[in-house]
Amino acid sequence: MARPTLSLIATAAALLAAGAASAQSLPQVSVTGKSVEAVPSLSGFNEAPARLPMQALSLSAERLEDLGITQLSGITKLDASVSDAYNAVGYWSQLKVRGFDLDNRFNLRRDGLPVSGETALSLVNKSAIEVLKGSSAMQAGTSSPAGLVNFVVKRPLAEDGTALMLNVVQGGTVAASVDHSQRFGSQREFGLRLNLAAAHLDPQVNNARGRSHTAAVAADWRVSADTLVEAEIEFNRQSQPSQDGFSLLGDKLPDAKAIDPRLNLNNQPWTLPVVFDNTHASLRVQQKLGNDWRAQAHLGVQRLRTDDRNAFAFGLDCNENSDFSGAYYCDRFGPDGRFDLYDFRSENEHRDTTSLDISASGPVQLGGLRHDLTVGGLSSHFKSRFQRQAYNFTGIGNLSGNVVTAPSPALTGENTNRDERSNELYLRDRVVLGADTSAWLGLRHSRLQRESVRTDGSRATDYSQGVTTPWVAVSHAIASDWLVYASWGQGIESEVAPNRARFKNRGQALPALKSRQTEIGLKTGTQRVEGSLTLFDIHRPAWRDVVLPGFTECSANDSCERRADGQARHRGVEASADLKWSGGGVFASAMRLQARRHGSADTALNGLRPANVPETTIKVHVRQDLLPGLQLQAGMRHEGRRFATPDNGVTVPAWTVADASLRYTQLLGGQTWIWRAAVDNLANKRAWRESPWQFDHSYLYPLETRTFRASLEVRL
Repeated sequence: MARPTLSLIATAAALLAAGAASAQSLPQVSVTGKSVEAVPSLSGFNEAPARLPMQALSLSAERLEDLGITQLSGITKLDASVSDAYNAVGYWSQLKVRGFDLDNRFNLRRDGLPVSGETALSLVNKSAIEVLKGSSAMQAGTSSPAGLVNFVVKRPLAEDGTALMLNVVQGGTVAASVDHSQRFGSQREFGLRLNLAAAHLDPQVNNARGRSHTAAVAADWRVSADTLVEAEIEFNRQSQPSQDGFSLLGDKLPDAKAIDPRLNLNNQPWTLPVVFDNTHASLRVQQKLGNDWRAQAHLGVQRLRTDDRNAFAFGLDCNENSDFSGAYYCDRFGPDGRFDLYDFRSENEHRDTTSLDISASGPVQLGGLRHDLTVGGLSSHFKSRFQRQAYNFTGIGNLSGNVVTAPSPALTGENTNRDERSNELYLRDRVVLGADTSAWLGLRHSRLQRESVRTDGSRATDYSQGVTTPWVAVSHAIASDWLVYASWGQGIESEVAPNRARFKNRGQALPALKSRQTEIGLKTGTQRVEGSLTLFDIHRPAWRDVVLPGFTECSANDSCERRADGQARHRGVEASADLKWSGGGVFASAMRLQARRHGSADTALNGLRPANVPETTIKVHVRQDLLPGLQLQAGMRHEGRRFATPDNGVTVPAWTVADASLRYTQLLGGQTWIWRAAVDNLANKRAWRESPWQFDHSYLYPLETRTFRASLEVRL
């Protein structure tokens, strides 16, 4: 690693040591409350996060509420390893973890079961968002090496309670919700949790008014001391126009200070909202067995329907109907700010996921050692059904956003239907080697069956694969509250070559891509201090479209092949500290990442950094009581420079943003009233927040303007 990385390691180590020392020197205080819970749905082990040989982050609903986070993309405010990956207002969230894109098809979980993230996922009925960083092979059959995100559903509480919430955001967004939990029965064996919410959406971005609502019910039945039955169902809908991204102007980065960040290029009179209709339901039965063993069966169903519509800005003079006769800019806007505008419509999209997980866990004695075993199987089926789509040229737009074109909604293009079945067997084992040392083992075998066909019946593909992914770790408690560990794991991604005429190997299954990750970490976890320092090294094979002999570009029939070519290597150091003191605390994280391409047959690619990946990221959130009941909260986010294109030809400058808020808690007649007032982007900083490279095109999304928000929460 470069010297700045070594410096960051030293700084992070000093931060952990200083934090621990300062916490120990504070006056003694009495702390009451709930102990740290295990996160089995995320890690697969029934251990508290501080004792696990991996980096797992749990963000509570209260912490998200303090920061005004209402969608998944908002968690980029909190953790340095998590960043944006094409996050537009009105669309679904996309994230990077440690520089790799989360795959919205395979890297998201809901109470531990796989779900599709190609929708707007509601946080109204979620008690926490959990993030597993790095290798996810132990928890997922196929996934990108970034990690996993898990949504934890709110369940009935032990005590009855109701919370009412009202939120107001500058621009006109108003949201209201109710969260009610109650238990029934002679032994209070029945529980019910009801969450209702509705919002009028009017963000600072222009032409993006919409609405959303969520209704969710969770119930449980404590049949006996050994048996728990849980069921829940959630309905949510969001209807809102999405936000078009800006782009490079020829070979130049536009000045972020000269462009209105509120401008939405998706502003045609015929612009229609993107509509997400979602239904989620699950049934879970947990049964205690003898000898400290327990079994679980968990069934999950997800039904998504989407109308995806947009006035889409893309390139310049890349359409045969364009009347522009200048140079071609198919991956960016023209130097004068003009671009091709398309009428995109893909309506009545259906994405359905059904999954069943059955497992048993408990201790056994083998070879004179204690083993905490989990064995199980997961069967899942994903099905997508689409209609024909429109993607039709309507004219030339410009950065002023004042050009009006005629709609062109004819369904001229085919879409692709998919079926994906996965049957997985898994084993997890914690072996107690001594009073302070444990070995951790994970093994998952997956059988995949995948099919696709265009909506006109053409370009059918059908393939199956069997893959096995191992994971091993060793941890040692060097003190009562300090853990050092090392881990190694593999991940799998499975694809076919695009079924297009220009690919000679079209429709053929590609060799499974095996990524691997090595990680070394130091962790601590107490009532006062939680922290970690981690070194990681991830290798992921890369694809490239190789032009075959006799051709100059990948355009003619049988002119190229998609092949594995070299690898992406992401090495970094990551540090976090959650320090708590009487009347306040700080949650801070930092990451220094070296992401490079290596081993490509095209030597011009070697040594390049991926687009939209900053090398240095720092995020801090501080809270401090000022008066009884009144707390000041302040945040700082810094993301280093990045590149806008894969060839590293255009640099996007670093940016730093500060946020501030007040939280006032008062007791009124047995009720708790919590008032929140905040300002995001306090200094109204102008910068390019991210530079995603999507659909072989450069996009730019600006920082949101300074935004005021306020809320009132009443707990009855």
